[in-house]
Amino acid sequence: MSAYEATIRWTRGPDAFLKQQYSRGHTWHFDEGVTVPASASPHVVRPPLAVAAAVDPEEALVAAVSSCHLLFFLSDASRAGFVVDRYEDAATGEMTKNDAGKIAITKVVLHPQVTFSGTMPSAESFADLHHHAHEQCYIANSIRAEVLVEPVMLPG
Repeated sequence: MSAYEATIRWTRGPDAFLKQQYSRGHTWHFDEGVTVPASASPHVVRPPLAVAAAVDPEEALVAAVSSCHLLFFLSDASRAGFVVDRYEDAATGEMTKNDAGKIAITKVVLHPQVTFSGTMPSAESFADLHHHAHEQCYIANSIRAEVLVEPVMLPG
């Protein structure tokens, strides 16, 4: 199949490492030279040791699920003859204890708002497009968290 790579870089600064007083800021490096500032979540490690303006792994997981759903939805809508003008998703992730008692992202809820031009899908077709995108999304298929999709079709 395919292999995917990311290089993660962190360098210790002058902080008291052995006292857990070190920056959690680091960088994610992807193909074609894209670099993303990353850190522990400020909900887990308080600033300034966490970098609040950086992407944390929890946010990245939620974004990956949402992005995967978006890409399959757009492809399916295009094939079905529907023109999507805008797609926005204020996705959320819920971190709680899982069935094994471990802290985990246990639920991801997608809230896609989609605007079409031209022929609008029926409510049933719209729901089917999202259902099919969800079924195809290999990120959602890869995680244990429950993934819910609560779409809204907006007028063009």
